[in-house]
Amino acid sequence: MSVEIVPIGDSAITITFGNEIDESTHHTINQFLETFRRNKIDGVIECVPTYTSVAIFYDPAKIGYSHVVKKVFSIYESAMESRSQSSIVYRIPVYYGGKTGPDLRFVAEFNNISEQEVINLHSNREYLIYMIGFVPGFPYLGGLSKKIAAPRLEKPRATIAAGSVGIGGNQTGIYPAEVPSGWRIIGITPLSLFDIENDKPSILSAGNHVTFFSVNYEEFLSIKERVAAKKYEVLTYKKGGEIT
Repeated sequence: MSVEIVPIGDSAITITFGNEIDESTHHTINQFLETFRRNKIDGVIECVPTYTSVAIFYDPAKIGYSHVVKKVFSIYESAMESRSQSSIVYRIPVYYGGKTGPDLRFVAEFNNISEQEVINLHSNREYLIYMIGFVPGFPYLGGLSKKIAAPRLEKPRATIAAGSVGIGGNQTGIYPAEVPSGWRIIGITPLSLFDIENDKPSILSAGNHVTFFSVNYEEFLSIKERVAAKKYEVLTYKKGGEIT
């Protein structure tokens, strides 16, 4: 894979790793970022990744454009020689349907399948976490089955509950806070994905994976109580390994 570098004004550059949103590109970006950040280049302020590119912001008083580009190419070559660490898979409980999953029926009817089939296709599947954004803790997940893809709402809801699990087009994600949303909400998790008081505020991180498992309403309430009391630990396993 080759990269393209273009300047953004006089204090930033964009490195493009291709035009396809896929796991290969994502892993390449992660390998590059891990190596780049480890080098701790004086004058570099911030690195901002997207699906297919990375923006690097720098202080031109400390480091020039040509020096940044030279460093990028050198680090890219080094990164491609290394291998990324094995991914962690987070198991996220979800109560599907009901008042907290008002669009489950729509997704089922739109795809001409049953609501249970939507649940089966959405859960027990490993989704790659491409990015964390647009609100703190929100994971952009790749790997949704085309059989349950669904169009966004024509008129977004003014607010949805924290923990809502939605489908928007061919993507799925979890809303960590009460925010407006145009996605189809099919369920809710009792977990709190983002806590500013924790040393690591976001439970999830880019490069790892998520899998959902269905729980009934009683189990949902039980887990929610344990989460509030800080007595619930998210189950994880290494991709391809056993649950820990």
